[in-house]
Amino acid sequence: MVELSPSEQVAASAVFGDRLGLAERYVEHLATSGIERGLIGPREVERLWSRHVLNCAVVAELIKPSMSVADVGSGAGLPGLCLAIARPDLQLTLIEPLERRVVWLEEVIMDLGLDNVDIIRSRAELAVGKVETDVVTARAVSALKKLAGLTIPLLQGHGEVLAIKGRSAEDEVADAAKVIRKMGGRQTSVLVAGADVLEEPTTVVQIIVGK
Repeated sequence: MVELSPSEQVAASAVFGDRLGLAERYVEHLATSGIERGLIGPREVERLWSRHVLNCAVVAELIKPSMSVADVGSGAGLPGLCLAIARPDLQLTLIEPLERRVVWLEEVIMDLGLDNVDIIRSRAELAVGKVETDVVTARAVSALKKLAGLTIPLLQGHGEVLAIKGRSAEDEVADAAKVIRKMGGRQTSVLVAGADVLEEPTTVVQIIVGK
């Protein structure tokens, strides 16, 4: 069992509410089979809640009710499964090209009984037109300049990208500005999620596409 620190317990309860038990089971998957299959590094166990799960789950506060969300490069379900657990009103599509990761994600989804998640085994650029979505999320996929080209087309002209980034977010936005505009990005902002519950809030780049 991966123990929560007192501050993590408070944050996790606030973010997941009555679905905290599901989040705890997900973390156990990460800490066991996730490590065994190379989805998570063994050194990350102590930071699974703070650096990974809570860091991702707070992005849910930026998403409107009942939206469809496509998560690019889901890997270990970060942020896709975190959002699906925190927000059962959302419909998640996980886009992941590697078979071993897809198999692991399917096993976890089945064990947790999540009925608001689908998986597409595909590269992001090949999934365009195969998924209808209001929001595209991504974490640790690539620099924003490249990521814009992988995420914006999935929106098919309307919606928003929410990319979890670090301290270099402002620099990445400046570097990617021309590419984002060329691909239809109308407004790009650096937002903060989880300021009320996390010691280190999550930095998110939001790209609004269309009207």
